Amino acid sequence: MTANVDEGVEVADTNRLPLPIAENYQWQGQAACRGMDSAKFFHPEEERNSARRARIAEAKAICGVCPALMECRAHALEAREPYGIWGGLSEGERATMLGLHSLRYPGRADNSERPGIERSAG
Repeated sequence: MTANVDEGVEVADTNRLPLPIAENYQWQGQAACRGMDSAKFFHPEEERNSARRARIAEAKAICGVCPALMECRAHALEAREPYGIWGGLSEGERATMLGLHSLRYPGRADNSERPGIERSAG
């Protein structure tokens, strides 16, 4: 049986994810966040301003003492995780490191390489 696919509907690109081999995910067993409420790392729909900054600071403090920090960060950058705090980095920080405007709507942060897009002078 084949599933119906709506033409033009974009789905997550899973090609960047590591193969589902236990060794690729062992770092998660050592993560400081393991078993914690994921709401500390992923923003609720209506969260804004100071509440968001406080939650991000709390999540980053947990990441700061995590023995799996670098493995988590590497995973998030490789998989281009679009949401949440991963490896002590926010969505915006990861996008900047990857040279993207946004992880949710990826496009080069520097439009100078895209034909037909000119920067205004001054």
